[in-house]
Amino acid sequence: MSSTKPPTKAKTVVIGAGAVGCSVAYHLSELGAEDVVVVDQGPLPVTGGSSVHAPGIMFQTSPSKIQTKTAHYTSRLLSDAGVYDEVGGIELARSEERMDFLRRRVEWATAYGLPEPELLSPEEVTEHLPLVNEEEILGGYYSPTDGRVDGISALQWYVEHSSADFYGNVEVTDMEVTGGEIGAVVTDDGRIECDRCVIATNNWGYQTGQLAGLDLPIAPVEHQYVVTEPMEELADADSNVGENTSGLDVPGNRDIQEQMSEGPHRPVGRDQDHSLYFRTHGDAIGLGSYNHETLSVDPEAMGTNTEESQASVRGFTEEHWTKPTHRYRDKSAKQAFDELLPATADAEYAATENGIFVFTPDGMPAVGPTEVDGLWSGLAIWWTHSGGYGRIIAEWMENGVPRLPSGPVDTGGIHVRRFEPHAGETDYFVDRGDTRYEQVYMNVEPRWQPDDHRGLRTSPFYAQQQALGAEFYQSGGWETPQWYESNADLVDRYADRIPEQDGWQGINRSAIEGAEHLHTREKVSMFDMTTFSSITVEGDGAGEFLQRMCSNDVDIEDGQVRYSLLLNEGGNILADVTVVRLDSEEYMVTTGGGNSPGIHGGWLEDHAPETVSVTIEESARSTIGLWGPKSRLLLQRCTNADVSDEDFGYFTAKQIYVGEVPVVALRVSYVGELGWELWAPSEYGQRLWETLYEAGRDLDVRAMGGGALESMRLEKGFRLWGTDIDTDSNPYEAGLPFAVDMDTDFVGKEALQAAREEGIDDRIVPLTLDDSTDVMLSGRPVMIDGEAQGYVQAGDYGYSIGESVAYTYLPDEYAEAGTSVQIRCEGETYDATVRGEPLFDAERDKILR
Repeated sequence: MSSTKPPTKAKTVVIGAGAVGCSVAYHLSELGAEDVVVVDQGPLPVTGGSSVHAPGIMFQTSPSKIQTKTAHYTSRLLSDAGVYDEVGGIELARSEERMDFLRRRVEWATAYGLPEPELLSPEEVTEHLPLVNEEEILGGYYSPTDGRVDGISALQWYVEHSSADFYGNVEVTDMEVTGGEIGAVVTDDGRIECDRCVIATNNWGYQTGQLAGLDLPIAPVEHQYVVTEPMEELADADSNVGENTSGLDVPGNRDIQEQMSEGPHRPVGRDQDHSLYFRTHGDAIGLGSYNHETLSVDPEAMGTNTEESQASVRGFTEEHWTKPTHRYRDKSAKQAFDELLPATADAEYAATENGIFVFTPDGMPAVGPTEVDGLWSGLAIWWTHSGGYGRIIAEWMENGVPRLPSGPVDTGGIHVRRFEPHAGETDYFVDRGDTRYEQVYMNVEPRWQPDDHRGLRTSPFYAQQQALGAEFYQSGGWETPQWYESNADLVDRYADRIPEQDGWQGINRSAIEGAEHLHTREKVSMFDMTTFSSITVEGDGAGEFLQRMCSNDVDIEDGQVRYSLLLNEGGNILADVTVVRLDSEEYMVTTGGGNSPGIHGGWLEDHAPETVSVTIEESARSTIGLWGPKSRLLLQRCTNADVSDEDFGYFTAKQIYVGEVPVVALRVSYVGELGWELWAPSEYGQRLWETLYEAGRDLDVRAMGGGALESMRLEKGFRLWGTDIDTDSNPYEAGLPFAVDMDTDFVGKEALQAAREEGIDDRIVPLTLDDSTDVMLSGRPVMIDGEAQGYVQAGDYGYSIGESVAYTYLPDEYAEAGTSVQIRCEGETYDATVRGEPLFDAERDKILR
């Protein structure tokens, strides 16, 4: 740590010396990075941010693999550092629904490799937590490596074990961005010229981003925590309160830091049925509550430390503790705690706070390179995951590959550039942050959909879709039909081929999805692909640029289409794309919707030479997937172009007219049927839909939703980025060797060559259930001889093949067709079998007809 004035120049500046900033600096040092400077507006190590007012409880299990992996890495790192109390964690159930949830906890922990997860009876819970009222609970989930981090000690450890230079009481007032690149960080103690910078200011993330011209959707929210006076029931525990922060510069109320620095001697606990958590603080107990209405903080007015208070702590609001203000909870925090922990009912409180932490619109971190070259984000991260994300960011910065020691990680759900264009508007991300706060301990249903800020982005087909009774889901702000009530008549037609889906797996599903699937296989359907993205790449050297960026050979003729991958420097899959050559210097690159435009389009933009223009056409085109055995007949009715197989072969493209509408037509199909993607300028979209729909009435043309698309693509074995493939897999593991041409030079080739020579340990395979039609949910363990060897990446019912399908990655020795496995899902164990792919139309007769 340095107490002198910050330097005028550094290679890397990290803004924020909390859990994330310190972790990034430490891991950069471990990887050999030099000349790293860390600055914070507060004193060190007690900065006044959320890292030092948090109780430090770490529950590692999550439905998200990356959240679980980063949490476990963090617990191991801090345990080795001697700043982690591995007392275990117990999540309680006070309802049957919560017991079902705890069974999911065991399945997720098993799938993602957490050690020894188990369910406990009420009696076993109270053996660990004797203050819990046994009559109030039905059981618990126990994770023995959960625990608590000593925040201040952990920050001190990072500083002492990092070669970075740390400067406290230094406020960042501006960032200099020139030509889209970070050039300097300006502070109240001078300007620091730098090559790269990391924003790790969490509660101040929005404000810091604004200094660089970024609208980062980081919403600060208050939540409550109290620590009791010493309790007779805990008198056997030691206490160092009064000595924990001796000699430290502590802004505001020292009582909070004194109490937070006091460690637990019993497992940390959660009562998610009432949005509560708790832990011992020596001879006292701390009670935390999300059980109140959302208390949002203006992201532009976080403020700074004062003599009276810390910047990220607000005054305790008694009414939110004693009254039921959470719209989904019928008891107040105080009432629920009194019932669960009766010994606390009359306890006085030694410390109280409304601490601030942050949420993004989807509740996940915002990590990675921003739109500003050299500027990185490490935001919306809690202590629980901070060590892991610090390692991921450092690896990404130093080596170009986001990874943990266990291997590459998937970044689609955490990438800072995943957010849609409207996400930076404060009302939007504050409202969505409010929702995510409410849901922290809620039992969120599969396919849950928000009810606010709807209708933001609609395709030109929206009015027709509404008229057909579309059930809209929101994706990237777009309203996307999942199924259409107008197709309810098809359910009777295919009733014998559509099994009922009961229980948790069946929530928010419709039999109409299966009917649309089967109809498309037999006749013809129209699918709204407007959320998919097209990227125009043109100019001098466009072909050479794409050849460098794509893993496949894209030196193709005009009108040809080529499937390829974009890889990172580690040879892992950044995106799968379709490359269309329109003419010698113009290409159309198509990819998925959702987070694809920002991440994948941004990757191409960032790497393009000056002579090449990259234009992300996120909403400039409206697109219809026209699929099914009658699709050629329908399309030919609407165009003068020849769409015969002889003149318009598979994986070719033509610029044609559909009625009056100019269209780039691609002979490709994501459902394994004859068909086309029809890409038109958005202003023509409505007419395109009308033209096809009217011309196909006698062919029984139907609109098809996303539910049918998912089951059809799984039957065919087509990959979905962010689900089956991501930056944690390479093309050989993902079963996509045909998308790689090692005779060309491309980003990631050297690493991919090395991986191939070393041998592929895991590869993706389809499974089918032996004797059940239930749908398997993602994140559920795939077991062989009682050991988890993989987990479900995606699952659905294959209506054409009449079997439930799941995809997983398995070690190579288990990946042969015919291998018997088991899947644990919703407390049941299902027998399943590894199958060869594709499961449907292996000879490609239907797609090539």
